[in-house]
Amino acid sequence: MLQKIDHIGIAVKSIEEALPYYEKALGFKCCGVEEVAEQKVKTAFFDVGGVHIELLEPTSPDSPIAKFLEKNPFGGVHHIAFGSNDIMFDLANAKAAGVGLINEEPKIGAHSKKIAFLHPKFTKGVLTEFCQEGDCGCH
Repeated sequence: MLQKIDHIGIAVKSIEEALPYYEKALGFKCCGVEEVAEQKVKTAFFDVGGVHIELLEPTSPDSPIAKFLEKNPFGGVHHIAFGSNDIMFDLANAKAAGVGLINEEPKIGAHSKKIAFLHPKFTKGVLTEFCQEGDCGCH
């Protein structure tokens, strides 16, 4: 079942260029940068009171993040992710409620978490992610 807000994904053109804002202006500590080849992104995480901010930089022009940045050249909030202790149950529950799924089966995301997205046409325009397990190393 869904348990908490796990993270908020923010698309950026460059993590390296975005880090000073999050570290110096906001005072957050980056918990690490990781490339997720399957998702065609590089990520950086910050722990903000138990909820994580995930910066997403595209690593390929056909990355979903690259496509998002084409439409939103300044970047911005890309998705909200809810932590689950049973992602398959939560996907089935959403589907039974009439929500369209981008991922019928979970994929592997950053920190080896199982991830799956719901289609924003069914979520009032908010790209929604379910994620399970894994540890971003932010504590």
